[in-house]
Amino acid sequence: MSSMLALRANRDADSLVLEDVPVPSPGPSDVVVEVASAGLATGMMRLLEQGAFKHLPTTLGHEAAGTIAAVGSEVTGIAVGDRVRVHPNLNCRSCEYCRSDRDMMCAQQAMLGHAAFSKVAIPLYDEYHNGGLAEYVRVPHWLVDVLPDSVDFDVAAKVHDLANVVRAFKRADLPWGSTVVVAAATGTMGTATVKLAAHFGVAELILVGRDRARLEAVAGLSGDLPASTVALSELPHDWASSGALTRRLRELAPRGADAVLDYTPDGPATGQVMAALATGGTIVHMGGNATPLAVPPVALMVNCWRFVGTRACTRNDVRQVLRLLETGVLRAGELITHRYPLADALKAVEAMQSRGEPIWMAVVNP
Repeated sequence: MSSMLALRANRDADSLVLEDVPVPSPGPSDVVVEVASAGLATGMMRLLEQGAFKHLPTTLGHEAAGTIAAVGSEVTGIAVGDRVRVHPNLNCRSCEYCRSDRDMMCAQQAMLGHAAFSKVAIPLYDEYHNGGLAEYVRVPHWLVDVLPDSVDFDVAAKVHDLANVVRAFKRADLPWGSTVVVAAATGTMGTATVKLAAHFGVAELILVGRDRARLEAVAGLSGDLPASTVALSELPHDWASSGALTRRLRELAPRGADAVLDYTPDGPATGQVMAALATGGTIVHMGGNATPLAVPPVALMVNCWRFVGTRACTRNDVRQVLRLLETGVLRAGELITHRYPLADALKAVEAMQSRGEPIWMAVVNP
């Protein structure tokens, strides 16, 4: 097989295309993975429009799992036929951040099949920018994790999102028995947060999103953990300027929330959920919201609030998720609500963008 189908973004093009491209061959330290499942991310198109994809043309997709199809001459410990997931974070592996479980802060940090955020030279991204929305993907051998037999490829493809949530919970530094607000709770990260909350000592969840029916469905993921919902569509029409969201959250949690995990991509909700924190509470933001905060610095001082920004996960976060999945303590299959063949990848991206129907996690199966 000399060519394969891949979902591509080309320079100066305003739409994605499915193209036949050569099947990659491994370099000495590489492996080639035959992709069984690749994840779809809602933020992909926004980052593409913003110019965050620094190497075009490219094959998209930073989440992938499959079977090792070929190994380079210098690769040891990995064999053809091994079941693996691909870790997308490209970084130098030697700086102070990479050596202290903060590798997403590396100056060279980028993601294969996705965005690059650095202004310095990023040699690994230059070499490995092509992602997993294809029949095969080539990666450095150190970026694959061998999968436990009990973890299927679809779940493995979405381990990155689950590990992002683990990172968010760690950064929240929660006391045991916490009340936690999840903002933008009906998306991929929100649903993963609800699923993982019990593993971080959360006692109560408050889920914020646009639509009550979708929120109620997500609340069902919490198991025995109590979960209240706040639908933005049911707040007064002027909630964005009147602070009605904060007031509603204060009604549900009068002493305030111990933490907010915020995945809001835009708008005033971030500032209003932050204002619902308890004294000493933390908001962890992973939504990329560019809307200026209306919260004055004195409010952070007086209330001892922490605003923590974080992006992506570390390899240790991934290993924690894989352990939970391997032992059966975490079962994540129900999070995957949509599966598409690679030939329908363009329709899949359109569905993710339109959000016409509830999509928690979506994967493409080549």
